[in-house]
Amino acid sequence: MPETHNMRQTVLKRKAYWTKPHRHSQNCLVEIIRSTEKFTFNPKEGIDNPVMVITDHADSVSMPSPRLCVLKREETKSYGFHLRIERGRQGHVIRNVETLGVAECSGLRDGDRLLGVNNCFVDNVSHPEVARKIKLSGNQLCLLVMDGKEYEQAVSQGQDLQALSSSHESPPPRLCHITRDPMSGLGINFIPVEGEKGRFSVCLVTGGPAEKAGVCKGDRLVWMNGAAVSDLTHSALSRMLKKCGDHITILVIDSESEKYYIQKKMPILPAMAVPHNLPHMARKLHLLCGPEGYGFFLRLEKAPSGRIAHVLREMDRDSPAERARMQDGDLLLEVNGESVEALKHEEIVEKVRQSGKEVILTTITPQGLNFYSQLGLSPLLFCEDAVDTDQSPQEEIHEIKGVPKSRLCSLQKGPLGFGINLGCVPHSSGTFINQVAVGGTGQGAGLHVGDVVIEVNGQNVEEKSLEDVIMIVKEGGKCLSLLVMDKDDYNKMRQTQTPTTSDIPDHKEEETYEISSL
Repeated sequence: MPETHNMRQTVLKRKAYWTKPHRHSQNCLVEIIRSTEKFTFNPKEGIDNPVMVITDHADSVSMPSPRLCVLKREETKSYGFHLRIERGRQGHVIRNVETLGVAECSGLRDGDRLLGVNNCFVDNVSHPEVARKIKLSGNQLCLLVMDGKEYEQAVSQGQDLQALSSSHESPPPRLCHITRDPMSGLGINFIPVEGEKGRFSVCLVTGGPAEKAGVCKGDRLVWMNGAAVSDLTHSALSRMLKKCGDHITILVIDSESEKYYIQKKMPILPAMAVPHNLPHMARKLHLLCGPEGYGFFLRLEKAPSGRIAHVLREMDRDSPAERARMQDGDLLLEVNGESVEALKHEEIVEKVRQSGKEVILTTITPQGLNFYSQLGLSPLLFCEDAVDTDQSPQEEIHEIKGVPKSRLCSLQKGPLGFGINLGCVPHSSGTFINQVAVGGTGQGAGLHVGDVVIEVNGQNVEEKSLEDVIMIVKEGGKCLSLLVMDKDDYNKMRQTQTPTTSDIPDHKEEETYEISSL
């Protein structure tokens, strides 16, 4: 019998300057600067004149110069470049820039290093998170990049890349949701900026709903209910305001910051905004598997609107799902940071099962999804962590009898790095903690010598070489998340599963290991 949407469900309860793009050639582009200061030769002074100063260019120190590239694409089109992490190279590398594509026309070049996305410094952010920021930006994007050679030179000289990038940063806009008050209404009005078409200043009722929602007097209105106001007349904006009903969501920015964006020819985007008073936000749920699994159903359902969604249902009492505050009817958006929008039901279930004893699910209510859809925004733009306050992850793990105990340890890089050494058996896969520095961040996170590393930053590394594991650690920048297990427990677990070529050896053989210091 053919399978219908309402019938499909899976029980997760068992273990389980544009005219032409810039081109580089062998002919260098030379900028000629002419002096306007008049020079009169004086034989008594010779040629020792301040207008004629000869410097040795080889000895001069040139500061790296980041470039701001503004990309705008059509709906369903790509930006026309790839972002990569390459072995032997540092940073996020721009590659495969399409000829005459959006990226090339905006000034991106092959080999550039990405420093910032929408005013956010990303050089020390993991590759998956950077890619996520770009995807969530929508059809407009601001990238701060640096020439590859300049980047490598700056890194070798120990220059502060974040400080270099800060000159291109400006206070972010605010995305404010206003609810009408029976007495004072929305508490906001808009006045056209004199002589400036499509620009409006905010006028507030003191103590009114708009002010309480984070709007400030004198703010500039950029966007209202998903529509940019730059092409609107004041009368059209007033009509729009009257039709908004009891709620309105606006993007605003202070007047001084607006001048900066205009000067830099940068768009002011919701993806750059700080949220204020939003009625709905996506939630990240951290679940640790129990003896009977996670304790919920995942179902594929068709909503009255016709939208097909992956719905979370029937949380078991006192299950990991209930303790993570999962709500019946919530919609699943991500599994371990990966969007499920384009995945089939079976693919999502498999990703949850492959997570092992822990999974991070991003969810939102149906009302929340409708809210962001009406605004034309991704529901993943603004997320909050749903913290399990009943018990810590380690307490939950130790209550599971008969199940090998894994531990999730989060580390922040300190002056001495992460305070651990990783080791492996030469010429084979499998990584373990070889050394833990006393007083270091690794010890503080609960790591022990001999612990087997199962995941690094959410990625399974059991079959990866030490070199690959080190690369994943470096991609994470200053943050590191390790899922580890005691060596004996790990070996017992593997004996009940498919055997591997070798178990993790005893620590006493450490002189034969390949060791990399982090």
